[in-house]
Amino acid sequence: MIRSKSWLALVPAMALVVASCSSSSGGGAASTSASEANAVATSAAASDGSSAGSVAGTEASSSTATESVDQTQAGDLTFYMITHSDDGPFWSVVKRGAEQAAKDLGVKVVWKPGNNDAQVMVKDIEAAVAEGASGIAASLPDPDALVDPLKAAVAAGIPVITLNSGSNNYQDIGALTHVGQSEDVAGAGAGDRFNTAGVKKVLCAQQEQGNIGLTERCKGLEKTFKGTVVTQFVGLDADTTGQQNTINAALAADPDIDAILGVGPVVTMSALRAAKDLGREVTIGGFDLTPELLGAIKDGDIAFTVDQQQYLQGYMPILLLYLNVTNQNTLGGGLPILTGPGFVTPDNAAAVLELSKQGTR
Repeated sequence: MIRSKSWLALVPAMALVVASCSSSSGGGAASTSASEANAVATSAAASDGSSAGSVAGTEASSSTATESVDQTQAGDLTFYMITHSDDGPFWSVVKRGAEQAAKDLGVKVVWKPGNNDAQVMVKDIEAAVAEGASGIAASLPDPDALVDPLKAAVAAGIPVITLNSGSNNYQDIGALTHVGQSEDVAGAGAGDRFNTAGVKKVLCAQQEQGNIGLTERCKGLEKTFKGTVVTQFVGLDADTTGQQNTINAALAADPDIDAILGVGPVVTMSALRAAKDLGREVTIGGFDLTPELLGAIKDGDIAFTVDQQQYLQGYMPILLLYLNVTNQNTLGGGLPILTGPGFVTPDNAAAVLELSKQGTR
């Protein structure tokens, strides 16, 4: 086993661990005003300049704090991040977080996007096991397809951490922990905000079919919203024109719909365009961050978006896998490490927008 690097070199990274374990209730403070979460993401990304290639990482630089501490390079550690990523605006930030962690720790990260196809992810997991991965970080959009391959990885002695989707299934795998948000709690928080807005009927617009995380978001909305929720698949993000047309048709067919929750950033913007096309006054909420979405919140066109801090969902699994492999550390105490939910509103959208333009929010 490789000895860990200088603890002094890991102090900034460990600060991330503490800051990311935020409460998931009441919307959290992860994004509100000049929030703790902004400070966490900013500190994690202060030196971000990583490449967009599929393999990231360089040899760790020598500690300048002291010359008396022995330090071992960890460049022969290779961690695989296998997700349902479509390389859209959300996942590009997750990837950047993973790349920065690789650079900070002196390890390699192999990025494997599944493009919303669980069978592609299964093949990538099996290949990572066969290639002797040092660790695997994987999202879990389809537990029926992915739990068993990840169990096989754990059985082969490879540590696994789930991220983004998988908060209800990671323990079945034997994963070290889960890094992400509780999707039903996030949806419930959105329901509370729609209640405050005084709306009566919400269209919960989904951009993927069969993604358990998106389903949980809409179910969480149903738990707290006092009015009526209509859940509908409106088309993939790859076809924003189709999304807009589908939402437009749903609004035209039901004049009682006075709010829309887009369960992703792209579909949320499609909802805004559809409402504007009809000249319809609709309260719109969303999930996740893009500069375009944050700009719309800043301008008052969208009421809020749920922030799960996806940069941390890329950074933290690599850090935690590294500490487990090199120092047998675990975090979470059997519970997930929560990166959200927080909320971006017109009150803090401008500050978060500037960070989003840097690619770290």
